[in-house]
Amino acid sequence: MKLANAESTLLGLKNKKILIVGKGIEGNAVYEYLIKHLPENKIDIVDQKDGVDYLSEQKEYDIAVKSPGVVPELITIPYTTATNIFMSNAKGKVIGITGTKGKSTTTTLIYEMMKAQDLDAYLGGNIGQSPLDFIDNLNDNSWTVLEMSSYQLNDLKVSPYIAVVLMITNEHLNYHKTQEAYIDAKRNILRFQNTQDTAIINKDYPASHESDIYTIAKIFRTSREREVGNGCFVNKQAIWMNRDGKTEKIINVEKIKLLGKHNLENVCASICVAKLAGVSNQNIAKVLEKFRGLEHRLEFVGEKNGVIFYNDSLATVPEAVIQALKTLPDTETLIAGGYDRGLDYSGIGEYLNKGQIKTLILFAPSGKRIWEEIRKATSEANRPEKFDVITMEQAVKIAAAETKPGKICLLSPASASFGTFKDYKDRGEQFKKAINEISNF
Repeated sequence: MKLANAESTLLGLKNKKILIVGKGIEGNAVYEYLIKHLPENKIDIVDQKDGVDYLSEQKEYDIAVKSPGVVPELITIPYTTATNIFMSNAKGKVIGITGTKGKSTTTTLIYEMMKAQDLDAYLGGNIGQSPLDFIDNLNDNSWTVLEMSSYQLNDLKVSPYIAVVLMITNEHLNYHKTQEAYIDAKRNILRFQNTQDTAIINKDYPASHESDIYTIAKIFRTSREREVGNGCFVNKQAIWMNRDGKTEKIINVEKIKLLGKHNLENVCASICVAKLAGVSNQNIAKVLEKFRGLEHRLEFVGEKNGVIFYNDSLATVPEAVIQALKTLPDTETLIAGGYDRGLDYSGIGEYLNKGQIKTLILFAPSGKRIWEEIRKATSEANRPEKFDVITMEQAVKIAAAETKPGKICLLSPASASFGTFKDYKDRGEQFKKAINEISNF
């Protein structure tokens, strides 16, 4: 339940000694927000970079504000999160988007559609912008579009007005420990909704589809495989919207600029939200006919010496890599591997038995397990030639030499970036930098 203004809602924190844990985007944003609204409070911020004992004095505080990447077990006092503070204080309506893949694309599409309609819309969350940075600009007519990760949802106590559940598969098992715990965290986006709220749920994946029992909100479905009742779906090479027994065509698939059939799932979810928010078909189509995707997600980098390079550094799970290979059938060289979170790579092995990939360039440590699965699943004739690398410069030099002109080299790691790179953005930027440094001959 939201109260009238920030000050009244923050009464529960007034005169409390507050410890903010984590100096990332969210930690710094919540620090600035609380200092502004609770200037009399004792408020400190710590981070693991401060030293191994950075949490040793937490018992001196009444409450902690935990950043998303901090595992709950490290906090020994009552805690809240930046996301909960925002959700409890934000004016207007909040749209939350979650899923294993497609969150950033869907979040951005919804935001762009709303801006095309001249709605008072704001973009934030896991996409890299803390909503606390703009919370004081919101009014009762504002829309906040939030990308919500499982880390942010794990401790959620207030669900969004419109909750979007995209495809859910294995991810972040190093944090959540089990697939069940990961899915359970995702479902918090629905769990605290009321009958005035709306849930938009992907029908094509069991873990997503079966999440409907966790909400009492009105439900809309999305699918790229079958028609749905209330919701948005793909049929006869077009996107359709069903609502209260009426079906209308929104756009022909051929006019959508986003690459990949899998992105039609994200398009359907975006259209469903936009229609519920009052965006016109014309403005929806205007965005879809222009939006080519996000940086680091099936991003065309360029062509050097006839070799075509694509950056898919955001593909941190095996399913995303398989989708990328389906989308780019001329891919001959695949650069993969990175931080090992114990994911199941057997699907990649089975897919590569088609013989599409001739050269496989792998980063440790997950590269070793990816190769093991490929060896198990592929015949000798279909098995790619493997190269192990430790730098992106090495990887790109090998790719440039081994890939035939007219064919594609794809960076699609199926792994997180930690260790060798700062994050997926750093990995993608290093890939693009190495390509730019290839000499033409």
